[in-house]
Amino acid sequence: MQTEWEGYYLDGQTAARQRVAIRLKDGGLEGIGESGARLWWPYAEIRQTQGFYAGEQVRLEKGGEVAQTLLVSDPAFLSVLHQVAPQFTAHFHDPARRRLRVKLTGLAAVAAAGIITVLYLWGIPALVEFATPRVPVSWEERLGEAVAAQLAPPEQRCTDPARAQVIDDVLAALTAPLPNSPYTFRVIVVNDPAVNAFAAPGGYIVLFRGLIEQTRTAEELAGVLAHEVQHVLQRHATRALLQHAATGLLLAALTGDASGTVDYGRESARALSTLQYSRRREEAADAGGMQMLLAAGIDPTGMITFFESLKEKERTTPAVLQYLSTHPSTDERIEKLKALTGQSPRSAAKLLRHYNWRDIDKICPAPTA
Repeated sequence: MQTEWEGYYLDGQTAARQRVAIRLKDGGLEGIGESGARLWWPYAEIRQTQGFYAGEQVRLEKGGEVAQTLLVSDPAFLSVLHQVAPQFTAHFHDPARRRLRVKLTGLAAVAAAGIITVLYLWGIPALVEFATPRVPVSWEERLGEAVAAQLAPPEQRCTDPARAQVIDDVLAALTAPLPNSPYTFRVIVVNDPAVNAFAAPGGYIVLFRGLIEQTRTAEELAGVLAHEVQHVLQRHATRALLQHAATGLLLAALTGDASGTVDYGRESARALSTLQYSRRREEAADAGGMQMLLAAGIDPTGMITFFESLKEKERTTPAVLQYLSTHPSTDERIEKLKALTGQSPRSAAKLLRHYNWRDIDKICPAPTA
């Protein structure tokens, strides 16, 4: 076992460093300088002031305010010191503890990762499922308003009053049979060629100009709106945003605190713009939307023909892919919708019988060259 070490001695009076050979004895530490001068430091009088961390030089001091100092660079020095004089070294750092601490830190990191994984996979979803039905509608409305302000800023909205009223009339006919809905539904049209639509919490439904231009009848638009209304009624967007957002949003939702909804709205808008609902929730929105159309006496085949027309155009119209890619398989979806229309009454009222539906395309200003 090595008992002699190379180090440096500082007398505390000058800045000069003297090379010394350090030997570990039973009762203390002996240092022999290059000139032959001898030091004797009893272990009980030594204090360690540096060398507690890996790669750090060991610094030992002896004396009062103006202390003498020994510096040792070899990291094995402290380990041997504990072996040579264990009865005197309780106040010296033991590198074995450092290794134990590293192991414990590693184990703690693994445990923390496991806990986070469990919370992410089971804890947070369970908490969100518990919290979502208890979120106040007024809070959802504030969050939805903030989200809509981010994804559909006022300067990008299409506000032609006559044609906006046409869309509101379709929405009113669709939602008239809803029993005691707590939501006030609002449709916002964005002057954007993308074929897309989404529902924000609290009753906000955003339609892109490109999607409206793809509809051929009021019944097809009613099918789109029915699907998005169901996302609101079933709180799909609220549930998804609570699960993807920070814990602060979840706590704010449970307490109804609306003070930070603008800030949360920015984060939620980013999440909602890339959100893809699960297959189960998309199918639930389709089924619920079909039931709404039937209850309102609106021809439910409009929902089917809209998707059939998009399917025909998906190869030639790239904008269509964005909307179809966020929904279940188009073919399977159409087949399930057709099965649901078996409940359709023999005759359904035609919406806006005397309105030229292509006029709806003028709701947004014509794109400038």
